[in-house]
Amino acid sequence: MESNERPQLAVYPGTFDPITKGHIDIIGRALRLFERVVVAVAPNPGKTPLFDTDERLAMIREATKQFDKLSVETFEGLLIHYMKQRGAIAIVRGIRAVSDFEYEFQMALMNRKLDMNIETVFLMPSEEFTYLSSSLIKEVASYGGEISDLVPDIVSEKIAKKLSMNAHTG
Repeated sequence: MESNERPQLAVYPGTFDPITKGHIDIIGRALRLFERVVVAVAPNPGKTPLFDTDERLAMIREATKQFDKLSVETFEGLLIHYMKQRGAIAIVRGIRAVSDFEYEFQMALMNRKLDMNIETVFLMPSEEFTYLSSSLIKEVASYGGEISDLVPDIVSEKIAKKLSMNAHTG
């Protein structure tokens, strides 16, 4: 790379509560397109997370340790401000179905309005993960459903432990 070229850094933002195999599929796809990818874990005031930020960071790091050019961080505030701070050129978003597109399209246009130099790249997961969401994983697990095929082993273990603790305290 010549010294005047910007490094190809993309940011994959989300709450990742918890990370799923669908998220990991998107990370792998993003790493084929960009030199480096940051998984940026954000708090979401509209959601009550099952896992706190430190737990999510630890699970993501464990579940993605096979990727060399990936880092996992937290951020607060506007994504565009974080992107500028990191020198990133693209936002990576996963699109599972048409129902995801309207919201993601709105967000992409707002981000473009805030900074026209940052692009949003929509990636589709493998077909086997198109129905998968963190919310669905938590719901299925809360009713005792099998999720081990859908999440990394560390996530399956942590959810079982968390739900067991909640059952004893609730």
